Parts: sequence; C-alpha cells; structure tokens
Amino acid sequence: MLFERLMLEINQAGLSWLTILNKRAAFRAAFAGFDIDRVAAFGVDDVERLLADAGIVRNRLKIAAAIENARRIQVLRQSHGSFPCWLVAHHPRPLDAWTQLFRKSFRFTGGQIVNEFLMSLGYLAGAHEPDCPVYVQIAALSPPWGRPAPAWTFHSIRQMSI
Repeated sequence: MLFERLMLEINQAGLSWLTILNKRAAFRAAFAGFDIDRVAAFGVDDVERLLADAGIVRNRLKIAAAIENARRIQVLRQSHGSFPCWLVAHHPRPLDAWTQLFRKSFRFTGGQIVNEFLMSLGYLAGAHEPDCPVYVQIAALSPPWGRPAPAWTFHSIRQMSI
C-alpha cells in the first residue's frame, strides 16, 4: 500500500489529484497491482508497454522511478524488514531531513512529494493547523507526528537476536 501511495504521489507531481485518482485503476493494472517484486522485475519491454498505456501518466522518468523504487524497497526489506519498518526506524525527523533521506533512498522524491507522502501517512503534521477542530480529532488518533521516537529500532532488535 505504501509503494502504491508513493508511486501515485510521484505521478501526481505537476498534475491534479483528480487526474491521478481517475487513473488509479489503470495504474494498478499497468503496475501489476503495485506488487513490489513484480514491478522490480520490469524490463525494457515493460517500460515500452507503460509508455504506450494512455490510461496512466506516460512519463519516462516517472516510470523509471517506479521500477527503480520497487528495487530499492526490496533492499529496504533486507535492511529493515519492510518499507513501514524503514519509516519507523527514521522517525521522527523534520521535513528537510526526511527529504534528504528520501532523495538518497529513492528516485523522483523531491521536497513536495516527500512532504505530501509523509503528511498523508501521519509522519508529518501540517494538513491541519493546531486551532482547527479537525487537528484535535487527528491528534487524538495519535499519528506518528504526535508520538515520540520508538525506544527500539529494527536494527536494535536484530542485533539482540544475533
């Protein structure tokens, strides 16, 4: 689900969300249901197929980013267990530190994409101001931006079991 969310966020860059949401089913079909391992195995023929698919955003850089980011998530699985565990291991961070980390770890992930992606997951506040009634409701749900960093990380648990 996080891979799909990141890929839709990347494809939304420069376009409206309505456009992306209207193309969501076509993205799911074109990118093998956002199955990380299947997308990571895409080759030249798949890129050409995607570039010819009018149902999705036909941007070579965004398509290449989807494939490469799937491969990078495979690496994150080896180092952290999963993409969600990788996020938890790096929480909390301010936006600029998250952006640097994402730029180092993924392709096509600038500040705005990282901000919107992490805000949508609750890792960064900002969707609502503190004086907004919805902010109080969201804060009551204990999103990651409202919690301290965990006392453990995947790495510390892994080292304890060695």
